[in-house]
Formats: sequence, C-alpha cells, structure tokens
Amino acid sequence: MGFHAFMYPCFAFGHMIPYLHLANKLAEKGHSITFLLPKKAQKQLESLNLHPESICFHPLTLPPVEGLPVGAETTADLPPNTTGKLISDAMDLLRDQIEAKVRVLKPDLIFFDLVPWVPEMAKEFGAKSVSYQIVSAACVAVALAPGVELGFSQPSGYPSSKVALRGHDANLYSVFTNSHKRFFSRIITGLKNSDVVSIRTCAEIEGKYCSFIERECQRKVLLTAPMFPEPQEKSVKPLEDQWNNWLNVFEPGSVVFCALGSQTILEKDQFQELCLGMELTGLPFLVAVKLPRGSSTVQEALPEGFKERVKGRGIVWGGWVEQPLILSHQSVGCFVNHCGSGSMWESLVSDCQIVFIPQLGDQVLTTKLLSEELEVSVKVHREDSGWFSKESLRDAVKSVMDKDSEIGNLVKRNHMKLRETLVSPGLLSGYADKFVEALEAEVNNTKSS
Repeated sequence: MGFHAFMYPCFAFGHMIPYLHLANKLAEKGHSITFLLPKKAQKQLESLNLHPESICFHPLTLPPVEGLPVGAETTADLPPNTTGKLISDAMDLLRDQIEAKVRVLKPDLIFFDLVPWVPEMAKEFGAKSVSYQIVSAACVAVALAPGVELGFSQPSGYPSSKVALRGHDANLYSVFTNSHKRFFSRIITGLKNSDVVSIRTCAEIEGKYCSFIERECQRKVLLTAPMFPEPQEKSVKPLEDQWNNWLNVFEPGSVVFCALGSQTILEKDQFQELCLGMELTGLPFLVAVKLPRGSSTVQEALPEGFKERVKGRGIVWGGWVEQPLILSHQSVGCFVNHCGSGSMWESLVSDCQIVFIPQLGDQVLTTKLLSEELEVSVKVHREDSGWFSKESLRDAVKSVMDKDSEIGNLVKRNHMKLRETLVSPGLLSGYADKFVEALEAEVNNTKSS
C-alpha cells in the first residue's frame, strides 16, 4: 500500500527541480505525491514529471506581499539584489490554503525545506514532516554552527578546519549570513522540529558533516544522494542539433562549457571580462549565462570585436541550454560553473575538469569543500571586491586543461576516483532505495501505532 506525500519546496527552481526528482523516485516505488508550486512554474516543470498519473501538481497563487513585484512567483522573477525573503513571506501566507488541502487529502508525509511551520501543521493533521535539504551538508552544518564560518570559533565537533574564509569569500559569506539570519533560523527551526531530517548528499563526500548534523539535531539524518533522473531517460531526448552539430566539430575533451545558474546576473563589465577570459584560454568554448544587467541582448553586451575574433570557436548564449546533455558530450572537457547544488552534482558525475566561480554564500562553502578538502576542482581567484579578472579566469581554466599542469593532474585524478565511486553500480540507486524504505517504515509505524 503506497503512501501519499505533500511536497512544499522553496519556490526557486534550484529547489523545486530536486524535489521533483525525488517525487519521481517515490512515484516509481508506488507512492503518490501532491506537489505544491506556483502557477507559472508548472509549465516549466511539467516535462520533468515522469509519472503524471502519480504526481499531481497543485498550483498556488502567491498573495500580494509588499515589495514583491506583481506576477513574481519564484526567486528567478525577483529583481537583482532582492532577497528571497519576499518569496518566503508569500509562502508563509499560503498556510491557510495548504491546511485546507491537507485537511481534505490527509497526506502521510509533508516534505519541506524553508517553511518552519510545516512540522506543527503536519502534527496537527496526523502527518509526518520531512525536512529535505537540497544544499550541501557543509551548508546545513554551518547553519547549525553559527560563527564557525569566519573562524570566530570552532564549535566542538565541527568537522572542518578548512572552513575559515578569507577576503571576498568572507565578505560574501558574512553578507549571506547577516542577510540570511532569518533564513538560517527558519532552516534550523524546521530541522529541529521535523520528524525526519534528510539531505541530498552522500556519505562518500560529506560523511563527517552528516555526523555533525546528526549530533546537533539528535536524530538520524537520512541521505538521498543527488536523485538524478535515471540515465536511460537521456536516450529518449537527445541534445538539440544546434549544440550537437557545433560540438561535434571539436576534439574530444577540448571545449570549455561555462554556465552560472538561473539566478546569476552579472554586471556588464564583469560579463565582458568573463567573455574575454574565455577568449584568452585559446580553447573552444560555449558560455550560457543570463543577460547582463541593463542589456537587452547578449550580442550588444559583448566586448568590441569579440565576435569576429572568436568566430568558429566560441559562442555566448543568453538562453537556456540542457546542461546535463552538454556535459555528457565527448567534446566538452571543462565545466566552469557557480557551484550551485545541481551543478555541483552534475560536475562530479561528469568526466569534465571542474572550475568554480561561486556567486552566493552557500556556494562559497561548497566550493571550499570540493577545491580544498576533496581537491577535485579549482576556484577562480577573486579580488576582495569580488571582481574576477580575465587573466584569473584564463589561469584557472588553463591550470586544469594543460596536459602538464601539476594541479590539473591532481584534481583530475581525485575527481576520477570520486566519480568512479559515485557512478559505481548501485551506489546512488542504493541511497534512493534505502531512503524510500526508511520513509515507508516511518509511515507504517505511525499507522500501526
């Protein structure tokens, strides 16, 4: 007998997509899901719902919140430099609508990440609450150990001595923690009050952080691993001809692919510096980033003469691309990204060398974990102001792409070893299976008691 779960992820694509991957896994195992999401997002997520007969989208209309632009429904709709607080305020105001739905449908489980009142609501209606965190365990651990990130204190048992941040990293992180104090306290309240704590990671990468979180929350933490869609689905939908044909021209492993996520919008001068840095590598490249601030097209924002100089070997694209399919193309040899949680996992299971330009506080921490502790990637050097130069981008890419580079060979060896572990038969699917079994046991215990 399958269970029925509600899912109420943060209204950001970086959260909703991993939740949908999880919903697909639950549906595959015979369970049904009611997925709460904003109206407009439904269109973008529909193609990722592999079990429409078991996963029912329930669109919600966000109530007006002071400062929230009319029609904005996800963090991607917010103007630059606005915090996600406006979206979480709107999500809080949906409580009555959701309670009414829970009262009627009586789910067994309610999954959530940032809305701290879910455990209380779940209890009231006899459901179990599941805090499912899609960011790295290193980030969740820092939320539970405030102060550690800037080296002010080392809470007993905190798993890393390499977390002390310097320069721009420290600035970015203190801005992140100060502007997100409320965000952290919401996560911690949710973690500590929920019936089940789960994180989208695996012990092979973050075991010591997971143990720290178990001690702090005083309960077992269930790990799901990245929950990617199964690879056989790739064969159903090949890479678009436009990209496939272009990539086919180049030698295996020679192309640099750069993508900075759906929330990164660069200033025009930093965007131009990024383009020039790619040009300086001398390698073929594909850059997929959002329009720089204040520009109406990517073409008009490009540096002068750039297009002519890189003709035939470089493309800068302002639209969406199918990142996993591009990464699995044999010509792509290096992935430059922002270390958002989805891109981080896609980097690790790819064959590509990894270069990070983190944009947000949580990405800074995850970059440190991968570049300094696990040594599977390199990071682009930034000035204290946050600026990265074309030379520092070129140097980072060349350091991993040059055949004779010592650091390049080291990160390649470490990455290949870790990748082998991650893609070894049954490892990731084993995490998913164990996670679903633990949830089934949780639901059955409730029913039998």
